[in-house]
Amino acid sequence: MATYEELVHEENEELTNEDYLAMENDILRGLLDAARDKDQETVKIEVARNGKVYFSFRVRGLTEEEDEACREQASKYVLNKRTGLKIRDKFNPAKYRSLLIYHATVEEDRKRLWDNQEAWKKLNVVAGWQLIDKVLLAGEKDAILAKIEEISGFKDENEEIADLKNS
Repeated sequence: MATYEELVHEENEELTNEDYLAMENDILRGLLDAARDKDQETVKIEVARNGKVYFSFRVRGLTEEEDEACREQASKYVLNKRTGLKIRDKFNPAKYRSLLIYHATVEEDRKRLWDNQEAWKKLNVVAGWQLIDKVLLAGEKDAILAKIEEISGFKDENEEIADLKNS
């Protein structure tokens, strides 16, 4: 009997219910491994200007739930008097981007850098995401966010087009 991986890579073979039942353990193992490993990939980020490295930290990929939580924190809501529902009134993209970096930073590095109380006092901030705004330049944030997107499973648009052409 072929394994699940072998069968899904064969284009012309139709899988039957019996095939799926026989491969159930492989499928379950794959799902559990993917869930366990989703936080394992990290990328080291170095913040350097003019050839001088100031500090480094590691980032990991984010889940959709984490992304949505950051979007919510970067939004201000007002109560619609007519419907009684809260609606988004303002969105702060700079705060959103800083929150993404903050939450993607590996916990030990986040504590050491962004939650550094001494740095908060010296730079007059009250939250880790605000420290990110004070320390990083806009282009640096862009480069870091690109890495976070990459390890979160997003591909470059040109890579996706190449993948489609090769299919």
